[in-house]
Amino acid sequence: VKQMIAKKPRTIVYVSCDPASLARDARALEEGGYHLNHIVGFDLFPMTQHVECVARFSLG
Repeated sequence: VKQMIAKKPRTIVYVSCDPASLARDARALEEGGYHLNHIVGFDLFPMTQHVECVARFSLG
């Protein structure tokens, strides 16, 4: 995440299967000047506790 922030792309699309790591990295991205614009959960494994998340962050 630090390397992504250092390169300063205008948009970052983050895909995660772990809500805890998404929360940790979202905090780092927000501290690096990014804002969470949109987040969507996908139930790719029905009848389990697993949910995939796709989040879009933008700079500024």
